[in-house]
Amino acid sequence: MNTNDPLPDQSLSDAVVDRIRAAIWSGVYAPGDRLVERRLAHEFGISHIPLREALARLTEEGLVEKLPRRGARVASLTPRLLEEVSSLRVVLEQFVVRRLKDRFTDEAHAELQEIVDRMVEAAEKHDLVRVHELDQQFHQRLWEQTDHALLVELAAQMRSRTSHFYRAAAASLGPDEVRRHADSHQQLLDVIASGDRRAAERAMQQHVEQAAQRIADAQLTRTEGE
Repeated sequence: MNTNDPLPDQSLSDAVVDRIRAAIWSGVYAPGDRLVERRLAHEFGISHIPLREALARLTEEGLVEKLPRRGARVASLTPRLLEEVSSLRVVLEQFVVRRLKDRFTDEAHAELQEIVDRMVEAAEKHDLVRVHELDQQFHQRLWEQTDHALLVELAAQMRSRTSHFYRAAAASLGPDEVRRHADSHQQLLDVIASGDRRAAERAMQQHVEQAAQRIADAQLTRTEGE
């Protein structure tokens, strides 16, 4: 994405939030990158006031962290925060599985299978950006199938805090590892479709924990105080 593109017709702070959030998720701004107000205000062609409002909101979302007397930077993960977010994601995603028990339709299964097929195809081409996009679509569709608006909101918030780390971790994977990652979604879909709730909960826990381990293995966490 290009941060210099004209801002859309919405409140300036909302538009800047959307633009910076997308830049973080897409890897334009990497974990730990400084977000210099003067430079960003110049890029967006705005004053410092809506920019500071946007950075404050992104701080609340966990995507940006404020540094005393040093401005702001893209948030990094400590091992503790990674464990906290991942363990909470396990709880939320297992609740998703339980909610799906009597709501998983043939139509949803077919839609999810199409997403998985496209993810496997992208993995075979080693298209990491597309694999990541389809990974997000897969989980978003699972959440929506639960018919539980607050659950969808909370699950999305938890994933958004680590989405850019998942993308960065995937960049270090070899072709075989990317294919195994895509295949893991087929295995997860199959066990959900089987109706075995306990097996599906175990599979979901393993799926989330493996994603967290990829972040740790890629050394994308930092110690407290860095």
